[in-house]
Amino acid sequence: MYVQDTIVAPATAPGVGAVAIIRLSGPRATAILRSIWRPQSAVALRPRRLYLGDIRDPASGAAVDRAMAVIMPGPHSLTGEDVAELHCHGGAFLVRRVLGLAMSQGARMAERGEFSRRAFLNGRLDLTAAEAVADLVAARGETALAQALAHLNGALAQRVSGLRERLIAVAAHLEVEIDFSEEDIALPPRGELARRLAQVRQDVAALHDSFARGRLMRTGARAAIIGKPNAGKSSVLNLLLGVERAIVTPIPGTTRDVIEDTIHAGPYPLVIQDTAGVRAGADEVERIGIQRTLAHAADADLLIAVFDAARPIESEDLRVIELCRERPGVALLNKSDLPAAFGPGDLGTHGLSMPVVKISALRGDGVQALRQALTEAAEAIAGDHRGDTVAISRERHRQALAHAMAALDAAHDSIMRSMPPEIVAVDIGIAADALASISGQVTTEDVLDAIFREFCIGK
Repeated sequence: MYVQDTIVAPATAPGVGAVAIIRLSGPRATAILRSIWRPQSAVALRPRRLYLGDIRDPASGAAVDRAMAVIMPGPHSLTGEDVAELHCHGGAFLVRRVLGLAMSQGARMAERGEFSRRAFLNGRLDLTAAEAVADLVAARGETALAQALAHLNGALAQRVSGLRERLIAVAAHLEVEIDFSEEDIALPPRGELARRLAQVRQDVAALHDSFARGRLMRTGARAAIIGKPNAGKSSVLNLLLGVERAIVTPIPGTTRDVIEDTIHAGPYPLVIQDTAGVRAGADEVERIGIQRTLAHAADADLLIAVFDAARPIESEDLRVIELCRERPGVALLNKSDLPAAFGPGDLGTHGLSMPVVKISALRGDGVQALRQALTEAAEAIAGDHRGDTVAISRERHRQALAHAMAALDAAHDSIMRSMPPEIVAVDIGIAADALASISGQVTTEDVLDAIFREFCIGK
């Protein structure tokens, strides 16, 4: 429930820095700021201007820091409430001290995402824009940044609103049919309404199907490197990262746990996971690592299967091929600097259908071909969006759109079976509400709790 008290939190990251921003929001934001901060000269604080002054302990009058202050009266502020900020020096102890002073004057420490939540509740943001704020903070690359900015600027909300308005237009015709059934009013034939619903359903489905691309843009694809021990998996990880991230030794079973880091495959982030080698007869610790390998391979969006091309195909290689069956990814014939014991055709004979790239992780041969193959694999996951820049990336959006599609299917079926307009209107209303839930026009406290729980404190 929205309690109209005054909250405070650091708006900058924890730790030591040159500047820390302490943000207040609520009915007493300006009063609390004035109680702990005094300008250098007697001036009337004008909104949205920074003033230099001193932070002082109200109880003792002792100086705590020299800081800049700014006030931003509501409703034209971040949260729609009165907002005040102190820009002090960025020492960890100093930040805690200033927060303590603000709380001694009646402010409450903000919960995670509470500033953004108040902005939503006060009409400053819709839910898609609020989620975009969190996505901007967590962006791993250019595609995540571009998508978050588009959503923050209303691209997704406008797309969903347009779909909902088209449904409401159809519902309006049905309401006229219900209320004025005995009047001589020209209404669109049922076939025309069915056609309109089918078009909306098609556009809702297109947005629903953008989930894979949107998630790839926001969080990246997860790529698990798999292979038998000593095939060169850790060397491949180090080669892709350009640093010695994983330990490489000739001893089988060196990698016991999953190591991961992020690269970019074209425009998309790619979370690379180096896993334990797949083999039988390992010790207990290594067996745990192999079980984790199998779990990560099952959950990965694509696989990077590494084969030691200098040794004949073994049973462990066949098990890796089985893990790759009907999965996207790329196969690597490693150790191409040594005489080859088998080639790409041999892997195909055993059922491997992935693209194959020859590399030498030791010398760096084939790294560009590998990066290109990973980019193509990521693009295949993203799918052909035919120039459409709007995509969903959250499970909440996908489920709402799936709910809307189911309701539209029911409405279309009712129209085609000449059911009463009241029945058709109910399903259209369900679809419209499902779309409205994406931007927050229809929502619950539980949904808000789940969304804003992802935010950091101070956002």
